[in-house]
Amino acid sequence: MQGAWGVIPVHLNEISPDEIRATFPGLVYQLGNLLAAVNATMQASLATSYGNDYAMAMAIVAVVIAALIFFSRERRGIDLTRSAQEVGATG
Repeated sequence: MQGAWGVIPVHLNEISPDEIRATFPGLVYQLGNLLAAVNATMQASLATSYGNDYAMAMAIVAVVIAALIFFSRERRGIDLTRSAQEVGATG
């Protein structure tokens, strides 16, 4: 499963605005750690509401993550270094 998450930093860089591209992925990762701190308790509560069905709880979490990715915008084909060079030239 770890290999599937290897593309997440690239996706975060693509969806982040140019002005905060250096800060955004790290901030999102730390917010993810905050969510992960309560993840086990949240999934256990969700599972008990479905009759101790942990597979259903994990499926719901996976669908939520997929929906968040589906509704985010992608910047395929954009040269991400171009805007960084423009900022450096004006700063």
